[in-house]
Amino acid sequence: MSRKLLDLWVGIFVALGLAAVLFLALKVGNLSAANFSETYPLTAKFVNIGGLKVRAPVKSAGVVVGRVADIRFDPESYEAVVVVNIDGRYRFPKDTFALILTAGLLGEQYIGLDPGGDEKMLKAGELIAKTQSAVVLEKLISQFMFNKASEGQTEK
Repeated sequence: MSRKLLDLWVGIFVALGLAAVLFLALKVGNLSAANFSETYPLTAKFVNIGGLKVRAPVKSAGVVVGRVADIRFDPESYEAVVVVNIDGRYRFPKDTFALILTAGLLGEQYIGLDPGGDEKMLKAGELIAKTQSAVVLEKLISQFMFNKASEGQTEK
């Protein structure tokens, strides 16, 4: 084998290795654009979104059906407004419930959609009316400590 042919094969092998590393890095970071299907936006308002981030998954029945597209603060209602892009293959009833859930005990937060029974479906840009905010671990601990402290004072 000539030196030029050997150099060509080494170059191809290195290029394939770099492409594989780039692909894995994008997959791990949830940044890959592997899903080219059409999406439609839905909006939901939450009192507290906890640690929810843009590009977090939106799941229904454990299946990823979309991603969080935008998070902003509404200064009039003092709520977080979350825009999610839902895969066009999936439609949800108007009485769908949106919850902010945590993967595992201390894992990343995501939006869970519990579909209702309404015959009318949500259309692009509509508001998901029923929401449940994130459970903030620090808030639960402080409430527990406050309750224990108040119980100790009333027993005396």
